[in-house]
Amino acid sequence: LVSQWKEIYDSGRPHEEQFPGRWSSLVGMERMVVLRCFRPDKLVPAVQHYRDSSCCSPLVFILSSGSDPTAGLLKFADDLGMGGGRTQTISLGQGQGPIAARMIETALRDGTWVVLQNCHLATSWMPTLEKICEETITPENTHPDFRLWLTSYPSDRFPVSILQNGVKMTNEPPKGLRANLLRSYLSDPISDPAFFTGSSQQEAWQKLLFGLCFFHALVQERRTFGPLGWNIPYEFNESDLRISMRQIQMFLDEYEEIPLEALTYLTGECNYGGRVTDDKDRRLLISLLSTFYCQELIQQHQYRVCEGGDTYYIPPHGPYESYVEYIRSLPITAEPGVYGLHSNADITKDNQETNQLLDGVLLTLPRQTGGGAKSPQEVVDELAEDIMVKLPCDFDLETVMIKYPVMYQESMNTVLRQELIRFNRLTQVVRSSLVNIRKALKGQVVMSAELEDVFNSMLVGKVPALWAAKSYPSLKPLGSYISDLLARLHFLQEWIDNGPPVVFWLSGFYFTQSFLTGVSQNFARKYTIPIDYISFQYQVMGARPEDGAYVRGLFLEGARWDRERGVLAESLPKILFDPLPIIWLQPAQSSASQQHSVYQCPVYKTSARRGTLSTTGHSTNYILTIHLPSDQPHKHWINRGVACLCQLNH
Repeated sequence: LVSQWKEIYDSGRPHEEQFPGRWSSLVGMERMVVLRCFRPDKLVPAVQHYRDSSCCSPLVFILSSGSDPTAGLLKFADDLGMGGGRTQTISLGQGQGPIAARMIETALRDGTWVVLQNCHLATSWMPTLEKICEETITPENTHPDFRLWLTSYPSDRFPVSILQNGVKMTNEPPKGLRANLLRSYLSDPISDPAFFTGSSQQEAWQKLLFGLCFFHALVQERRTFGPLGWNIPYEFNESDLRISMRQIQMFLDEYEEIPLEALTYLTGECNYGGRVTDDKDRRLLISLLSTFYCQELIQQHQYRVCEGGDTYYIPPHGPYESYVEYIRSLPITAEPGVYGLHSNADITKDNQETNQLLDGVLLTLPRQTGGGAKSPQEVVDELAEDIMVKLPCDFDLETVMIKYPVMYQESMNTVLRQELIRFNRLTQVVRSSLVNIRKALKGQVVMSAELEDVFNSMLVGKVPALWAAKSYPSLKPLGSYISDLLARLHFLQEWIDNGPPVVFWLSGFYFTQSFLTGVSQNFARKYTIPIDYISFQYQVMGARPEDGAYVRGLFLEGARWDRERGVLAESLPKILFDPLPIIWLQPAQSSASQQHSVYQCPVYKTSARRGTLSTTGHSTNYILTIHLPSDQPHKHWINRGVACLCQLNH
C-alpha cells in the first residue's frame, strides 16, 4: 500500500490518480481533504476538476475582462449529452426578461439547460429572477437534469440570495508566456507593417525585437512564482516594452555596429530598471537581459533563449506571419526552466495558490457551532491557557548584566542584553493579551477591537497583529510561531546559563544584524582594524573558532548544498528547501576576502524576501550576502532565484 501511495505522491498529476485500497471510494470534498495532506500544491487543480451541483442551485459564472465562458460551456453541454436543442441561451437586456422566464418554465419540465448571459445588463429584472429561484425552482417542480446557468460581471444589483445558494465560478483570461508573446505581436506597434519592416538592419532588428518581447514576457510571468521570481512584484507594462522597441530601432538606424552596452543600460537600468527598487532584483533583471542583448542572438541561427530543450529559440528572419505562427506553436504552459528556475518552482507557486485559496475559505468560517463541537470561545480559551503555561517568565536583566557586563573586548555581551530586552517586550505583549482575552471571554473586561482581532486570529491559527507589531518577522501559522518563539527563548536561556554557544543559531536572533556587528566588532578591536574595512569570509564546514563565529539554522531555497563536493547544486525533485551545514563567519579585511567561483547568496529572515528600510538603516528582511562555492556561472543561480532563509513558513 505504501508503494502505491508513493507512486501517487511522485505523479505529476496526483489529483487525477486513483487512490489505493479503501480510499478509492472517496469523492468530492473528502478526496480533496486527503490530497491536501500529501500534495497541497495540487489542491487548486483538484478544485477546478470538482463538479458538484443540483437542479435547484443556479450556476453563476463571474466574468472577468478578456474571458467568455460560453464556448466552453456549450462544449461541456455536448460532452454530457445536453447539446443542441437541450441547451437554450439568451443574452439579457431590454425586453428579454419575460422570454427568459418562459425558457426557465419549459426547461424545468423537460430537464434541459438554460443559459442567461450578461445578467448585469438586466438589473431591473433581477428581483423577478430572484423570485423564480426561490419560489419556482423547487425540488418538487424541477426535473433532476435541469440546470440554470448565469453569467454576470460583478454588480451590486445582483441578488445576494442567488449568490449564496448558487455555485460560483470564474473563467480567467489566458495567461502565460505564449499568451504574453502573442499579445505583444498582435498589438500596436509590432502589428503595424511599416514599423515591423522599418529598419535599415532588418535581420538584426527582427531578432532583437523578438528577444525583447520574450524578455518582456519573462519578467512579467516570473511574478507568478512569488519571491522566487522577484522579491517585489513590479508592474512592468506595455509602455516599458514600446519605448525599448523604439530605442532598438533608433540605434540600429543610426549606428552600423549595434551598441549593445548602451541598449542594455537603457532597457535594463532605465526603462525596466527604473521600476526596480531592490538591488537583488536589479541584479536579476540585468542577468535575464544579458541572455537577449548579446552578439550570439544576432549571429547564431535559432539562438536558444533558455537552458535545455530546443522549443524556445529566436525564429529565423522571415515575414511577420512566420513569427506569429511560431508563437502559436509554443506550449500553452511553459516549464519553470524557461524562466531560469528549477522545476521545483512550480510546487512553490502551486503551494502559494493553495494557501491563498484556503485563507479565503477561512475568512468564511462561521463563528457559531452546533451539536457537540466546542464553541469558538472554548477553543480560544483553551489555546490561550496552553500558550500561557508554556511561556517562560521574563528574563532577569539585572542578573544578566552582572554575569555578562558591558566589556570592550566582548561585544557579544551587549548583543545578548539587547536581544533579551526585545524578547521581553514581545513576551509581555503576548502574555498580557492572553490574560485579557480570557478575562474578556468570561465577561470580566470589555472585548475591545484589539482583543477581538486577537480572538479571530487565534481561532483560525494566525499570529495576531498585536503580537506581530512587536515581533521578529515571521510567516509561520500560530502553532509553529509559538514553537519557534519558545525555541528562541530556550536558545537565549542556554546562553545565559552556559555562556556563549560554540555554534550560534543565526535564525534565533530577533535583530540578526546586531549579532553580525558584534562579531565584526570583536575582530576589529582584537586586531585594531577599523570596522568599516572588515567583511566576512564564508566557509561551510568543530571547537570554537579563534575569530568570528560558527552559525547554523539557514535553509537554501532554489538550490541545495552538495555535501560531497562542497558546492551549490541543483535541488532534488520535490525538495524545496535544503538545510545548510554549519557556516564559519570569518571576519577579514575587505581586500583579503575577495573570492572567485562563488555565488553571492542573499540571506533573508523569511521567505517573503521583500522588506522595508528600518530606522536603524537595516532592511526588515534582508540580513547579509554570503559567498557559497559554485561550479556554475554566477548568472545561473541568479536566474534560479537562489537565496538563504532563516526560517520556513511551517
